[in-house]
Amino acid sequence: MIMRILAAGLTVLAASPAASAGEADVLKVAIMSFAKDGTWTFDVTVRHDDTGWDHYADKWDILGPDGRVLATRVLLHPHETEQPFTRSLDGVVIPPGVSAVTVRAHDTVHGYGGTEVTISIPR
Repeated sequence: MIMRILAAGLTVLAASPAASAGEADVLKVAIMSFAKDGTWTFDVTVRHDDTGWDHYADKWDILGPDGRVLATRVLLHPHETEQPFTRSLDGVVIPPGVSAVTVRAHDTVHGYGGTEVTISIPR
């Protein structure tokens, strides 16, 4: 019994706050096309337990059906006190014939791997 408690205590002490924040999840995606040039605006809501500069959601990507990155929104700072948070990206070009895209988020420790959202392109 003492060994189990000690092992559990070591596990807790060994787990850094940065590792406990988990992966960045995309919760919601809204798209609009108001531009005459046919580009799109994406509003993406991300949730991540940012712990500071060592572990935070640092970007999100828009992927075509073939997995190619069509656009990236870089997030320049942690959002420790704003969760979840929504950021926009204007001027996104969606190639003709693409009927759906996937949005994924990235964090500075785990990379990709959280919840992704696939959304249809209303044409």
